[in-house]
Amino acid sequence: MSTRPPAPPAVRAVVIADPQALPARIGTGYPAPYAALCQTREKRALGDAGGLQNFGVNLVTLPPGQGSAHRHWHTRQDEFVWVLEGTLTLVTDAGETQLEPGQCACFPAGAPDGHHLVNKSAVAARYLEVGDRLPGDAAVYPDIDMRATGGRVPYSFTRKDGSSF
Repeated sequence: MSTRPPAPPAVRAVVIADPQALPARIGTGYPAPYAALCQTREKRALGDAGGLQNFGVNLVTLPPGQGSAHRHWHTRQDEFVWVLEGTLTLVTDAGETQLEPGQCACFPAGAPDGHHLVNKSAVAARYLEVGDRLPGDAAVYPDIDMRATGGRVPYSFTRKDGSSF
């Protein structure tokens, strides 16, 4: 008598025909003193819509004058961005670098090099943002009095000394 392991549940590919039709998360979870930089940023959670569990993929629209986040780095989360439309300025510890459509940037977990994107142009820019979802992640913000803990949205934000906003 042969025993077979149970068959895994059927998993199907998910096609997202119109990513712009997905609901947009506008703004940020940052506390009030730091929210203005990202107040009109739009994120559409492509990975969630496709049922992805191990990493997130967001289609981000960054209007002129807005930032992707405050400069930060993650203790456990790798990040990747790929510019689709417009011009973005990547700001890191090394300075500023222009990113054009088709260019990408990688931010390895644990590398203490604060980074963010800023739209300094007169038109909206769009990019894909990919990050893993490891538990126990923390984000370090070198330029402001804030830290984040979590691993999935929403992160929990406190001051660097651990006190609440």
